[in-house]
Amino acid sequence: MRVALLTREFPPEVYGGAGVHVEYLVRELARHIDIGVHCFGGPRESPHVARAYGPWPALTGEEPYRAVLETVSIDLAMAAGVQGAGLVHSNTWYTNFAGHLAKMIHDIPHVITTHSLEPLRPWKAEQLGGGYALSQFCERTGIEAADAVIAVSNGMREDLLRCYPLVDPSRVHVIHNGIDVDEYSPTTATDSLAGLGVDPNRPSVVFVGRITRQKGIQYLLEAAPAIDPDAQIIFAAGAADTASFAEEMQQLVGEVSKKRKRVVWIERHLTRTEMVQLLSNSTVFVCPSIYEPFGLVNIEAMACGAPVVATATGGIPEIVLDGETGLLVPFEPGDDQFGSPRDPEGFAKDIAARVNELIGDPGRAKSFGEAGRRRVIDHFGWPSIATQTIDLYKTLRP
Repeated sequence: MRVALLTREFPPEVYGGAGVHVEYLVRELARHIDIGVHCFGGPRESPHVARAYGPWPALTGEEPYRAVLETVSIDLAMAAGVQGAGLVHSNTWYTNFAGHLAKMIHDIPHVITTHSLEPLRPWKAEQLGGGYALSQFCERTGIEAADAVIAVSNGMREDLLRCYPLVDPSRVHVIHNGIDVDEYSPTTATDSLAGLGVDPNRPSVVFVGRITRQKGIQYLLEAAPAIDPDAQIIFAAGAADTASFAEEMQQLVGEVSKKRKRVVWIERHLTRTEMVQLLSNSTVFVCPSIYEPFGLVNIEAMACGAPVVATATGGIPEIVLDGETGLLVPFEPGDDQFGSPRDPEGFAKDIAARVNELIGDPGRAKSFGEAGRRRVIDHFGWPSIATQTIDLYKTLRP
């Protein structure tokens, strides 16, 4: 049986956790089954890629919704392109509709891995305009008709069944994300840090994530003036959802920089070497997300031996064990459209308090980092995750 795996991201075009997940899952699955990747973008050199797809050229214009129409155009081509596969596995809303169409056209099972849920990301309306309604349609249509849905955490499974009550719970399976514990491992090297503006001899508080409301970057910025002034606070900030939110964060960075020194803003994609060195040399890694179905970046940090301070939301408590591998920050969403904290000031204050607690107790921070590394090795290795995925495939088509 040949499996067609559908994804927006695949190396070298990877910008988020879903893309990292697909990269390593495909590498491990290919050791055991016949798999072909169908992805967005230009041609790839990878032997795993069956075909890459671009949008229809006729879709021109600057309207925010145009990006979603381009996605749908790729989905149509993907659905035709997987002919000959015995099973189709889609990842994220970008390819859920393609998987749904392929299921109907070719009469094959459709498996979906949900890395997030569109109804729980309302800030995307700022980014996509009316396209946000279309992205929700693509996701809902795919999920409700899929033969099996993989949730990346138990918290994600609960969210999915709440958002899509028509889905039979027996079709929703929890299989965690994973990590390559050899590539992500502690290192004493620091040669890449100077180029990032990081002082390896000073305590560091590290954030890695996209510039989006989901990642809670604004609350760490608000917490920054209350964090130990001797520590450098490093924001490895990826692409912004919108130009307006990027500008809002840049203004906040400027305001914070007037109140404290040692704020380092890195607005580009880090190489693997840079990332591992940054995480390995961090005193505390912080994940202040307000929505996080899994939080792959947390296991990347833990694999590198970093203690973690993270929000107690979504799938994070399944990864970061409070008082064992890090500290969790209580979170209660408010009533606004973004699910922002009910008490934003208190949330930022709690982040700062927990960060300072670990900065002030290096021995405890070190023990958390060591325990985190052990937990990643024991629970989040790719061989186990690939085996669980293949076992699920077999229940649908032996």
